[in-house]
Amino acid sequence: MNKLIQQIEKGKPFFEKVSRNIYLGAIRDGFLAAMPAILFSSIFILIASIPDVLGVKLPEDVSAWLWKIYNYSMGVVALLVSATTARCLAESVNRKMPANKNINAVSVMLASIVSFLLLSVDQIDKGLASGYMGTKGILAAFVAAFITVNMYKFCVLKDITIKMPKEVPGTISQTFRDIFPFSFAVFAAVIIDTLVRHFFGHSFAEAVITLMQPLFSAADGYLGIAIIWGAMALFWFVGVHGPSIVEPAIVAVIYANVETNLQLVKAGEQASNVLTAGLGNFVGTMGGTGATLVVPFLFLLFAKSKQLKAVGKASFIPVSFAVNEPLLFATPIILNPYFFVPFLFAPIANVWIFKFFVDVLKMNSFMYVLPWATPAPIGLILGTGVSALAIILVFVLIFVDSIIYLPFIKAYDASLLEEEKQNTSEERTEQSNPETVSTKEVVTKLGNQSINVLVLCAGAGTSAMLANAITEGAKETGATISASAGAYGSHYEIMKNFDMIILAPQVNSFYEDIKKDTDALGIKLAATKGAEYIKLTRDPKGAISFVLSYFD
Repeated sequence: MNKLIQQIEKGKPFFEKVSRNIYLGAIRDGFLAAMPAILFSSIFILIASIPDVLGVKLPEDVSAWLWKIYNYSMGVVALLVSATTARCLAESVNRKMPANKNINAVSVMLASIVSFLLLSVDQIDKGLASGYMGTKGILAAFVAAFITVNMYKFCVLKDITIKMPKEVPGTISQTFRDIFPFSFAVFAAVIIDTLVRHFFGHSFAEAVITLMQPLFSAADGYLGIAIIWGAMALFWFVGVHGPSIVEPAIVAVIYANVETNLQLVKAGEQASNVLTAGLGNFVGTMGGTGATLVVPFLFLLFAKSKQLKAVGKASFIPVSFAVNEPLLFATPIILNPYFFVPFLFAPIANVWIFKFFVDVLKMNSFMYVLPWATPAPIGLILGTGVSALAIILVFVLIFVDSIIYLPFIKAYDASLLEEEKQNTSEERTEQSNPETVSTKEVVTKLGNQSINVLVLCAGAGTSAMLANAITEGAKETGATISASAGAYGSHYEIMKNFDMIILAPQVNSFYEDIKKDTDALGIKLAATKGAEYIKLTRDPKGAISFVLSYFD
């Protein structure tokens, strides 16, 4: 087993390189930027749909109003994503551009929207068809964004622009500088649209969906979902944030399937598409990647070692809300041979069982999008429309995951007990009490200086734990240090407002990328390791010491 893990670990640099790909990053960050609209619309559709499940009929006017909000937000999500993805990609490209040669992010967004409309929307009498403005058009949105940014990059590098006299105000000059790249991007979309309509008879967005339907169908099968969520777990096991690599490749289909499922239910049919956002958030990664929801509770119930008991107490609350990094790094599970098998196969078992419930027992699949931090049992029940089968499924998944993890937990627990017997209590105390600073030392060191810290992780869940610890430590020591949490990718606009940025372990692979930005802005940058990070979240004064160590 150790040799197998060593071989997998050798691929970590490659996995990290893939995770830093600017196109995958743009898809991830673009979706993250559009997520408020997705969640906002889902709230209203839940309000419109759940009463029907409970036998309560809403007034027609109220129902129509709720659906209108949904259609005007989720119904144009591809349009929104075309803009946000283009902006995120443009910002990534700009960081690698020569000095004084930058892409106008706002202009890129506008050009991408126009390009997307050309690739996706049909003209109808007195208007435009909206069928591919929603989730069905997401693939076209990505294509529009990528084409647009590359056209702008080409024009900027080749200096293809309209140059204005230096006396002309900068804003007006920028407008003229963007005419050529805007035109090139839109014209490229026109060419693609013309060719596709000539050969296929319909829009590019529809053609892409048609051509990729066999792939989507395969991905929705037992083998497809096993590969997807097995890969996420495998990447995470070697310390690379798996969803950051895998989800961009399937994001279009998982959201399109949610919309399709909703329409099927409205038509009185079964929501049968398994491959959805909810399948990942509340089944495949139940409690976090590796389906670790049950693990802290198993530690508390069955573990005899002090280490696992302590980890269980510290992690059961965050894991309940799908923040499982405290568990992954404190146990540790990452690169721990004892957990390789359950960490990899529990997610696969979960998605297979879910598919069985949908295909054989005819339970509805996910038809609503809920926040990823929703406790998995609640998210599963609400996301599938509240049914007896969904409630039964929750208990089945918890039971199966417990059976999968328990033998390996007991084996690891036994090894820890042996280690604990060999260690003296003094050694354990020394290891668990890091050096911290006193209130007087903090006040003396800082003087009148204030420090603003930004902690970044993949989804702003883990980062909040350290940010809270720093805030608490500042109160205890009297330090003028403030901390905020954020998700990597959403920090570009705000990072200039901070004096220090701390990277959580799952985004350490982005260190070299963000360092270029922090160096340019004169911001301190710190990368943390797994156990170190978890230790800091539990030690507010230690967190303050960590921050101050970068300002000596």
